[in-house]
Amino acid sequence: MPFHPTNKGKTPSPEETFEEAGYLKALGEKQKLVSVKLQGGEVVRGWIEYYDRNMLRLTRTDAPNLFIFKSEIMYIAEGEIKVPRVRRSKAAPRAESAG
Repeated sequence: MPFHPTNKGKTPSPEETFEEAGYLKALGEKQKLVSVKLQGGEVVRGWIEYYDRNMLRLTRTDAPNLFIFKSEIMYIAEGEIKVPRVRRSKAAPRAESAG
């Protein structure tokens, strides 16, 4: 009877495939703009200057640079992420200037 591994069909963790490090390295070398969605829902944009096993440094031109723990990242997307805007209620119209 042939041997059948018990983990057949399971996706290995990023630490086992080493693909995460290669992907982050490529993004950093190209200084590719990325959008990072955090666990709390906030989206930050910049390019990855540095990364290690636990965190990455996001370099931004319009705001301070960030060190972000990987455990706080929901996902990383190349380019811009469309963030839905919060709509204003129509109950309180804006005051018009008389100028």
